Amino acid sequence: MMEIKEETIILRPTVLPEVRPTLLAVFAHPDDESFGPGGTLARYAWSGVAVHLICATGGEEGTVDAELLRGYDSVAALRRTELLRAAEALGLSSVTLLGYRDSGMPGTEANRHPAALINQPRERVVGQLVRLMRQLRPQVVITFDPIGGYRHPDHIAIHEATVAAFHAAGDPTAFPEAGSAYAPQKLYYTTFSRRLLRLLVKLMPLFGRDPRAFGRNRDIDLMQLVAVDFPTHARIDTTAVQAQAHAAALAHVSQSAGNPLIRSLLGKVANLLGRSDTFMRAYPPATSNVREDDLFTGVQW
Repeated sequence: MMEIKEETIILRPTVLPEVRPTLLAVFAHPDDESFGPGGTLARYAWSGVAVHLICATGGEEGTVDAELLRGYDSVAALRRTELLRAAEALGLSSVTLLGYRDSGMPGTEANRHPAALINQPRERVVGQLVRLMRQLRPQVVITFDPIGGYRHPDHIAIHEATVAAFHAAGDPTAFPEAGSAYAPQKLYYTTFSRRLLRLLVKLMPLFGRDPRAFGRNRDIDLMQLVAVDFPTHARIDTTAVQAQAHAAALAHVSQSAGNPLIRSLLGKVANLLGRSDTFMRAYPPATSNVREDDLFTGVQW
């Protein structure tokens, strides 16, 4: 079996973890934490919650301008540095890198790399996450939605592994080698406004952009995503931490290039829709009328 090196970087030592609110975010690539729910992570971290991040891959398939690689021996090394800068800006307590390789978008050569996340035995990844959940003891866990936001294979793979680990962590018969059983209480999926997406799809042609070829590598089909929706059960106000969230996004300089008109348009529309992050509550199962403004609502201490 290929050796995969896991690494944990402690940024802010957690004091009395058994009584401190703890949130665990599990994502696939460096920048997922900032370009997704960065505001939510910052809000909780800067309000005293221990916020931990697990990042499954090194983001090796991200497109990087050559000049940014000066002083780094690989794309993964650059993106690791960017991730830690973003984590500092967000106020995270720790970052754990699982050590897998970026699998790339569907149909690419990277899909076949033996170290790619999508080529790992599922039980191996689930076992790692179970061990980390039992060590960190989060009450709340967040990860991608079932289609990984935009159907990236790594996003879907880490979603599936996180869901399995969430339910296995509290079972003493599951992965007994991973430590004493501990059951997180709530599981959320990150979501985004389809209203914003539909507006973007309509406006992009006015700027000469094809909504079927979105993103830095033109490999995201927004038209496919418009038709898929997930319910919103929680909306977290991130107004007070916009500076921290913005600083975290800027830390990922290698991934923030692109059409400035589109970036400006996205920013203006997002401001019109409000400064908040939205989530679907996967566990406990939520009815359609559930509306939360705090991911820790109902947590038992």
